[in-house]
Amino acid sequence: MAFFELEPWGAETEDWRSGMIASTIANVNRDPKKQRKPFEPEDFMPQREAQRQTAKEEQTWEEQANILGMWARMMDAAHGK
Repeated sequence: MAFFELEPWGAETEDWRSGMIASTIANVNRDPKKQRKPFEPEDFMPQREAQRQTAKEEQTWEEQANILGMWARMMDAAHGK
C-alpha cells in the first residue's frame, strides 16, 4: 500500500496519464476561437460503467455481512483453518 501511494499503477492511472498527454497535444493544436475551453484529461479518458452511475446504491447490512463472511472464509482457507 505504501508503494502504491508513491507510485500508483493500474488502468485508472494509465488512463489518466494517457489523458494528460492527449489533452496537452489537443490544447497545443487547439484553435482558441473555435474551442474556447481548454481540453481536460477527462475528455480523453474512457467512461467505465461504474463511473457512469450517478447514484450509488447503498449496501444492505446483509450484503455487508455476506462480504465479510466471504473474506473470513478466504482468510481461513489461506491459513489452513
